[in-house]
Formats: sequence, structure tokens, C-alpha cells
Amino acid sequence: MKSAVENLNPTRVRLTVEVPFEELKDSLDAAYKKINQQVTVKGFRKGKIPARVIDQRFGRGAVLEEAVNDALPKFYTEAVNEAELNVLGQPEVDITELKDGETLNFTAEVDVRPAIEIPDYSGIEVEVDAVEVTDEDVEKSVEQLRERFASTTPVERAAEDGDVVTVDLEAKVEGEVLEDGVANGVSYTIGSGELLDGIDDAVKGLEAGGEATFTSELKGGSAAGKEAEVTVKVTQVAKRELPELDDEFAQMASEFDTLDELKADSRKRLENMKQFDQATQAQERVLEKLLELVEVPVPEKLLEDEINTRKHNLEHHQLGQMGLTLDKYLELQGKTAEEFENETREAAVKGIKTQFVLDELVKQEKLNVNQEELTEHLMRRAASSGMSPDQFAQAVVEQGQVPLLVGEVARGKALAVVVEKATVKDTNGEIIDLSDEDEDETEAAAGPADAETSEAAAEEKSEG
Repeated sequence: MKSAVENLNPTRVRLTVEVPFEELKDSLDAAYKKINQQVTVKGFRKGKIPARVIDQRFGRGAVLEEAVNDALPKFYTEAVNEAELNVLGQPEVDITELKDGETLNFTAEVDVRPAIEIPDYSGIEVEVDAVEVTDEDVEKSVEQLRERFASTTPVERAAEDGDVVTVDLEAKVEGEVLEDGVANGVSYTIGSGELLDGIDDAVKGLEAGGEATFTSELKGGSAAGKEAEVTVKVTQVAKRELPELDDEFAQMASEFDTLDELKADSRKRLENMKQFDQATQAQERVLEKLLELVEVPVPEKLLEDEINTRKHNLEHHQLGQMGLTLDKYLELQGKTAEEFENETREAAVKGIKTQFVLDELVKQEKLNVNQEELTEHLMRRAASSGMSPDQFAQAVVEQGQVPLLVGEVARGKALAVVVEKATVKDTNGEIIDLSDEDEDETEAAAGPADAETSEAAAEEKSEG
């Protein structure tokens, strides 16, 4: 076999392959054997029909077609390996010449990873938000905790803002009660915005036993997005009472003995959260700077596939779970279809460029992924997908997604190397040391496309 490579552009090549006919012998033998098992000829036992009889009865062309279909993948793979190509996706194969007993010639066009040169990135500088926790932040945190320990006491009066009402609901669309449009004994805090739009105005002023009707757009269920006529009946009105903010509350709501200790702990927790957010922000901004330094051509076919994958995951995994259509989602987001298309394309381009650049860095820095790192990453992916680690691992293995997970971890480590060499300052001009940060959050920025693919595959497996 002889092969040659022609570079069509930085991300696509054409392989020209010439195969001497004698190298098709194994495939021809396999073709005769396969046809032997599929046909019957009077006077011959099944599987024992001579090749010349098959040629006479069914045509040599049928045998050649079967043999070529069997041989092409092998010769294509040999040509790819011989040229040391890093191919992406499936090739477009064209048989240019097939002479019985002489030669098989074919071409294969396929996308390849572009050659990328990573420049010196040690000079990258980024600015991030300073970690500042105010007294107001602490008070808000403690108040949220206080809200969780609120008690309710039934009252015999009309419902007011902040009251907890128990209601029965019935939704009709076009005069018909929906099968999933009836709910009884629903607890709702007036003003929380956790139920239907319009319910606050409907229930305020009603006492137990009172009812009202209002129209609202349904957020979920079989008629999500449709206007419904909703009847709400109040069965109980209860007043919410917040505990006093004192040492006794601290002992009830936490492991601390005093309110001051509880507030100090809240401040520390908020600082930790903001430090995590700061680290994530630093990684995202360092990645953006890195991508600006590198020229990365993007294969058009790979880009279109990535865009379609992102749309599929959004429509069938995210919006589907919320009972929303894409049109409704765009309406809620205040976006046009064109804006959505442009944003999806931009995100896909960034995702592909990120993977190409960080994969090159993995190679350049000789980074490896050990079993412990892969297991920790798998646990985090399982948690984000809502599956148990065992279920997620099984789905990922069965879908052949393990290499994607390994890639995500490796790219996370590569980004961590770049972040460690970058200069990161906060808005106060202070230099931030991120060398002790682990790589948990870097993985989210490092492999967005792979992360979505592996989770979507696992979700599809669990649904099946």
C-alpha cells in the first residue's frame, strides 16, 4: 500500500491511497465466506459454494463491493498512522479506481487537529475582584439562617405579606381542568415568588375558606408556557414568627454558644466562598488571556457538530427537565434566535480552542492523570448529574466516555500550570497566591465540551 497526504487547509487533509490487488486477498476471502453463509445454490451445501459459482450467479461486482467495504477501514487507518495524523471525526471516502486483479485507489478527506505553537505564557496578568466581606453581608447571612428557623402560628384573619398560607389549586386551560393541574394542601409563603405569578395578589386579603381566580402562565407540567385560569382556595392562614437574635438562637441553630461566635463563623464561611469565586474568576480570565496568545484554526465540521451537541443538550437535558421549549426559553431570556445562534457558536468556538490549546499544554508539560485524580473527578461529575458515583461510572464506561473524563482532568491540570505562572492581582492591587488552590474548578473551565458530552451521555443511559 502507498499513501500520500495533501494539506487542504490547516485543519483538513486529503489522503490518497493506492492498494495493490493482492493486499485485498483476506477481504476477498472474507467476502466469499460471508456471501456463502447468506445464499443457497441448488446442488451445493450451504457455505460450500465455490467462488466461481458465486461469481457466475451473483456477479463478481457484489464480491468486490463486499471486499472493498471490509478493507477500506483497515487501509485508511494504516494511512493515517503512517502519516502520524491526529484525525477528528469520520472521513469522506471516494473510490477513484477499482480494477479487478490490479489495484484499488481511493481518497479520504478528514479533519485533523491543527498544529499549535504555545508561546511563553509566564507574563500573563489578570485582575480579579477583591475578597471583601462586609458587616451587611454577615447580617444577611445570619438573617437567612434565622428565616430557616421561623415558626408558624395559625391565625384567624385575612392573609398578609409574609404569611404562610395552605392552599388548594386547580388550573384550567381553555376551560378544561388539566390532569396534572390539581394540587391540595400546598404551603406557600406570600411574597416568596415560589409559585405562580399572580398568586400573591389573589390570596392577600383572603381568610381561611376564601377563594379567588386569577390567570397565570404555567411554569411546568403538561401545559408549560400556556396561560391558565387558576382557582386558589385558602384552607389556613399562619403567621411566621422569627426567633430572637441572641445566644439562645445561636445554640439552637448552630454548634456555637454565642451569637458573636455564630457571626464570626458566618464571616469566615463567606470569605471562603468569595475566595473560591475569586480563584474561579482568575482561572477564567487567565484562560481568556492564554487563548488570545495562541492562533487556533477551528475545523468547520467539528464546530458544527459541537454547536449541534450544545443545542441538543440544552433542549433535551436542561430545558426538557424544566418543561420549557427553546422558543419559550429564548422569550424568558429576552433573546432572539439569531442572538442565541451567535452565542452558541461563540461558546463552541471557545470550547474547541480551549481543548486544543490545553491538550497541547498537556503534551508539552508531560502531564499525566492518576487513578485517584480520575476517581475524584468522576465523583464530582456524578454529583452534578444527580446520579450515584456507581451509576455514573457504569454509564460513562458503557458509553465509552472514560477518555473524555481523563481529558477533562488533564486539561484542568494544564490550566492550573498556567494560572500558577500568571500574575493575579485583586482590585486593591494585592497579588493573589493561587498556588495552593486545587484543580476542582479549573476542570470546569478546561473542558466544557467534554464535560457536557460525558454528562449528557450518562443522563441518556440513566433515562434508558
